[in-house]
Amino acid sequence: MIARYWHSLGEGRLQCDLCPRGCRLRPGQRGFCFVRQNVDGCLELTTYGRSSGFAVDPVEKKPLYHVAPGAGVFSFGTAGCNLACRFCQNWEISTARSLDVAGDHAAPAAIAVAAQRAGCRGVAYTYNDPAIFPEYAIDVAQEARGRGLLNIAVSAGYINPAPRADFFAAMDAANIDLKSFREDFYARIVGGHLAAVLDTLRYLVHETDVWVEITTLLIPGHNDSEAELAELAGWIAAELGTHVPWHVTAFHPDNRMRDVPPTPLADLRRARQTGLAAGLRFVYTGNAVDPDGSTTWCPGCRAPLIERRGYRLARQDVAAGACPHCEARVPGLWDDSPPRSRLAGPRWVPWR
Repeated sequence: MIARYWHSLGEGRLQCDLCPRGCRLRPGQRGFCFVRQNVDGCLELTTYGRSSGFAVDPVEKKPLYHVAPGAGVFSFGTAGCNLACRFCQNWEISTARSLDVAGDHAAPAAIAVAAQRAGCRGVAYTYNDPAIFPEYAIDVAQEARGRGLLNIAVSAGYINPAPRADFFAAMDAANIDLKSFREDFYARIVGGHLAAVLDTLRYLVHETDVWVEITTLLIPGHNDSEAELAELAGWIAAELGTHVPWHVTAFHPDNRMRDVPPTPLADLRRARQTGLAAGLRFVYTGNAVDPDGSTTWCPGCRAPLIERRGYRLARQDVAAGACPHCEARVPGLWDDSPPRSRLAGPRWVPWR
């Protein structure tokens, strides 16, 4: 399929304008992401209509803790990525240099129908970053929205402003990876730039109605210092708002960082306390067994509202976006809230 977001440089060369990399491509050459290719002077998205696999996941696995708790979402991805995280835990897909990994053919309407038949609450664009296949994701999202399904993006947020606006206009919720609060970490270990991700987060929270949650994978000795975590949490509170949930999750050795030990539970708990001390209302620990860190506590009376055991719910007491005990507002997308105008389903409940 002919892609969007590029311009000609003349003599058959072109520049991809999708992400901050700005890849300049000769005829036949692929971008860093591998899936956007110069074919006879036009940019093609070579994975349009092709998936690396499908699964029905709990929405909590994305992780999203303030979106239709307990619901299933139809998850899929393609291949490739525009970042090069040394710790990537889906590296077989994200670093694939063969389209064989995206061998399942799936038209947008077929994905939406499959999600509906599976009883899912929505479609999640995940496994690899959907920011590299927005044309495909947007078409799927339109089909899904027409069937009353939510659209959920799991992304690193490394995308330019124009395609970003198009892509997230099709989404209802997003979990954005904020991998570190240090440019050096992004340059050495991720292969990108921190500023672009911070800009995406500001845009999503302040200029869209997309529900946003943030995840930081804590890698021992690399992005887990007390100073960095305090700065990161303080930035979320000051720049985005104390209502934005922050997930601090455990690393396990993989890809090109197999010599780094797993994240201790004590470090996750320490990071959570750092976030709470910065004023964040909802800080969660993930990839670990931690009842306190996986519970949604009322921001008013501190009652436990949603208790989780892994990805399963043990309690769900949020009613119409509020605590049933003190009526404090709990921001998120809740299925028992009045519908908003553009979506027959849950409503974004803002922090008040």
